[in-house]
Amino acid sequence: MFTGIITDIGSVVARETRGDTHFRIRTRYETASIDIGASIACAGVCLTVVQKGADWFAVDVSAETLSRSTLGNWKEGTTINLERSLKVGDELGGHIVSGHVDGVGEVVSTKAEGESLRIDFRAPAGLAGFIAEKGSITVDGASLTVNGIDGVVFGVNLIPHTQQVTTLGKLKAEDRVNLEIDVLARYVARLQQWSKPS
Repeated sequence: MFTGIITDIGSVVARETRGDTHFRIRTRYETASIDIGASIACAGVCLTVVQKGADWFAVDVSAETLSRSTLGNWKEGTTINLERSLKVGDELGGHIVSGHVDGVGEVVSTKAEGESLRIDFRAPAGLAGFIAEKGSITVDGASLTVNGIDGVVFGVNLIPHTQQVTTLGKLKAEDRVNLEIDVLARYVARLQQWSKPS
């Protein structure tokens, strides 16, 4: 479980295919405090630490995850939003995030609005109904507030701090991003579906 508050920007230093795909990711985290088997959200995808070194950790990624996220495009030098898993008693600064990507979105446009950066994304049609104005959404692991929605296109505004401490400030048109809808929206939709007479 995560909060969508990014605590480091890592970078891919190696990619190797051996059954699953093995990534080594450089980090500023104190790796001595990371257990083998720990969960770290990498660009919004919950991955398991399988190896670690002084300034890196490694994860194995299945073909299923590669096909349902942007991780298939990772290469040496790719920068990644990182968040360690939530501990009991930690401050919940964003919203509840599972690290299970619901779909891949695409940047439609970016533009400056004062000191903020407005980014419009196109969501997959099947997810658009779960996205609400002033609701929460996770984009590449970062918890954001939806500032507007028009069909399958939704917009967010990034304050300067968010631009600096995540990878989102460098997005450009046609870039692809991992999306996770608000878990509350998912369960409300399921309850509505379940309550319909058959």
